[in-house]
Amino acid sequence: MAGRTTTTPPPATLPAVPDSSSWEQVATREVSKALLYFPPWLVGLLLFGLGAGFHFTLRSDDPQTVAWTTALVITCVLVLTALTWRQSHARSLTGRAHTTLTTLAGGLWVCAATINGPATTVTGRLILIGGVAFALSFNIRTVIRTKQIDVNGAVADPLGFLFGRGAEKAGMPSVQARTIQASAHKVTGEVQLAEGRQVADDLQKKVPYVESGIGLPPGSIVTSVDPDDASKAKVVISDPRVMKQPVPWPGPSRVGVSIAEPVRPGLWQDLDEVAYVIVGHHVQIMGKTGAGKSIGGAWNLLGEIVTRRDVAVFAIDITKGEQTLGPLKAALHRLETTKEGAKDLLTEMQAKIKPRTDLLSGKGLQKWTEGCGLTYWVLWLEEFPDIYDALTDKQQEQFLSLIKAIRSAGGTVVLSLQRSDWTQMPTIARGQLAKMCFGVDSAADATFGLSEAQEDAGCRPELWSNKQPGMAYLDAPSIPDDRITMPMRTYAWGMTAAGAFDDERANEQMRAHAAAFPAIHKQIDPMTAGLSRLSATALASPAPLPAIHDGTAADTAGDDDPDDDEEVRNVATEYLNTDDPDPQVNVSLDDEITDFPEGEPPLTFAPPEPKMTPEQRGAALMDRLHELWDDGARDVGTGDFKVLWETTDISRAWFQKQMRRLSEAGVIGAYDDDRQRYLMETRPELP
Repeated sequence: MAGRTTTTPPPATLPAVPDSSSWEQVATREVSKALLYFPPWLVGLLLFGLGAGFHFTLRSDDPQTVAWTTALVITCVLVLTALTWRQSHARSLTGRAHTTLTTLAGGLWVCAATINGPATTVTGRLILIGGVAFALSFNIRTVIRTKQIDVNGAVADPLGFLFGRGAEKAGMPSVQARTIQASAHKVTGEVQLAEGRQVADDLQKKVPYVESGIGLPPGSIVTSVDPDDASKAKVVISDPRVMKQPVPWPGPSRVGVSIAEPVRPGLWQDLDEVAYVIVGHHVQIMGKTGAGKSIGGAWNLLGEIVTRRDVAVFAIDITKGEQTLGPLKAALHRLETTKEGAKDLLTEMQAKIKPRTDLLSGKGLQKWTEGCGLTYWVLWLEEFPDIYDALTDKQQEQFLSLIKAIRSAGGTVVLSLQRSDWTQMPTIARGQLAKMCFGVDSAADATFGLSEAQEDAGCRPELWSNKQPGMAYLDAPSIPDDRITMPMRTYAWGMTAAGAFDDERANEQMRAHAAAFPAIHKQIDPMTAGLSRLSATALASPAPLPAIHDGTAADTAGDDDPDDDEEVRNVATEYLNTDDPDPQVNVSLDDEITDFPEGEPPLTFAPPEPKMTPEQRGAALMDRLHELWDDGARDVGTGDFKVLWETTDISRAWFQKQMRRLSEAGVIGAYDDDRQRYLMETRPELP
């Protein structure tokens, strides 16, 4: 083959005889090994000599002098014993006690030898039998210790040596670690805990202190439970600083294979590739604005998904239109950017669930599998709260039913949003979702984006905020337990040769990638084809960039709400700090929903107001402010105005925008960031 050179192996020769220098190295190494075991025996000889010296020096003295000298020796022995206990750095109580008792026993023997002589029947046998036993015990400890440090002082087991030091300083001296596997970017090991007194959760809580004791950067150590032994834990040490710089997208990982194969949205902190099987569950992607959930989450997952042969992607984004998903349009089987289009897609998809499950049941299948004859569906809902709010009550119920049924029918729903509290995400849906959490604003926000296991492990996406776009945690059925607490970094699109991010270049790169895998070229089943909205002429080449509106009346003529600023839609800056402010919602998707009893319902519901003019909306807002002021309120938050979007067509986004305008105009007071409320020093009145 061209470009390949062949090297002829050298002829076999007899092993070379070591020269003198080699023999000297061998001898030096062996002598060094022997010297490791010599110190305890040397100490025994020194003790014998010390006892003999004291005895023969003092035997001519009078008894009173011998008594005072012996008392002084005993005092020195006790002081040395206490000092040994205090300064001992053995990692276990056994090692510390062993060193201290040796000091005490040696000192007491010197006292006895000073009085009776070193070679009498008692003292002679004590130094012979006891001294040999103590020397051998230290030799045994040396043999064990040399498994971690070799004769040249190098660390043979870095994890065991360093982790032991850090654990001791963190208050867990009995912890012992050993290396299982080591590479250029990480060390994987096993930690033995104190049996009956410690479990993996105890170590998990001490990890920051262990990192401090070793001098590692925060986040270097990731621990997990050993599924086979409760007294052990698994640990991975890597360098989190390697994730601070963006990682360029390397291209698709498995072009043309089934969606049942793992996708690769990024790298773990130890630089291993993420292998994530998205089939068989639903996913929540959460993160604050600028944290990377769109380009980092949506683009990397969809960039992989559209390259698979047996999957179709249906997407909805009524908030940002084609800004996020538009570059992917050529590879999508349907993209809806209007409220009516979103409702139609969800209704049509719901109607096709039962025919799909019937088809799978006829083949003896309980769920979708590769090669079953059905195209797998991925329903991507960008800025989900706006989509859910656009649905009627009946359509919301149908959507929750869709969430429950589409999994077994061969589909995954991905819901992307900024904060998954109960006002933004149905509680019964949130419990069904895997979690992919990017940077968030606070620890309170993190509770809605992380799984319980990630929270217990101390994952802190609030440390990234939006300063490290693309950093995320992922907890999903296909992710190993020792990975759900390890940070990952999604790939960055549009990286220049200099390592900088270029937004225009990213869009061009994604459009080219989508055009290389057009949805119209895929073979799909008839039910999928019925949902698709494909145009051969539109998908033959990358779609043009959408036009930029200048804010004229012509641009907003077709909008549902010209006063609704798209830039602030779905923005909720005033959040409650509780875990979930609606604790009464405690049912699951499998619970039966009972109808009202026969007769008149216990409650009456006012129909929503007809579409209002901007002036009517403003009047309704001011009326509510006056009502709150008259009732004694001197600060207001988003929750105080819930009645407006429940009984009128006022949206939360419009409300947020108008409240900022009223604050800037001095009608209401400034916004208190700590309390997340607007102050009202005087009764609000328009100028």
